[in-house]
Amino acid sequence: MKVFVASDHAGYELKEALIIFLRERGIETDDGGPMSYESGDDYPDYLLPMAAKVAQNKGTFGIAIGASGQGEAMVCNRVPGARAAVYYGRQEEIIKLSREHNDANILSLGARFVSIEEAQRVVMMWLTTPFSGEERHVRRLKKIDHV
Repeated sequence: MKVFVASDHAGYELKEALIIFLRERGIETDDGGPMSYESGDDYPDYLLPMAAKVAQNKGTFGIAIGASGQGEAMVCNRVPGARAAVYYGRQEEIIKLSREHNDANILSLGARFVSIEEAQRVVMMWLTTPFSGEERHVRRLKKIDHV
């Protein structure tokens, strides 16, 4: 399994913690930046390349991290083949549904709304939840991919 991870300044600390967490579990990661805290950076600079890598490398995953995760998901979802779902706390069932029903390949986290521990837990839940492959979900994804 390979996971591409990128953030902006608001998600930098969580990005660094998640990369260590994933690597300690033997999961290959690609750090898409930023490589240091830059208070004036812009998330599209890091997240567009990350989403493109996920879309180009079938079977890989991405983790996008920003203040809310919303703008980060919007940017990722502009890349054909990228399917980003947002998580900013509390409703962990959304993590499973994003994989089971939508075959999300990018998880966008709101760093201002989740602790490092919660993020670690939901990332592992998300990475280990398979796509159901049910016909209705496959049919819907085909419609999305042909927009």
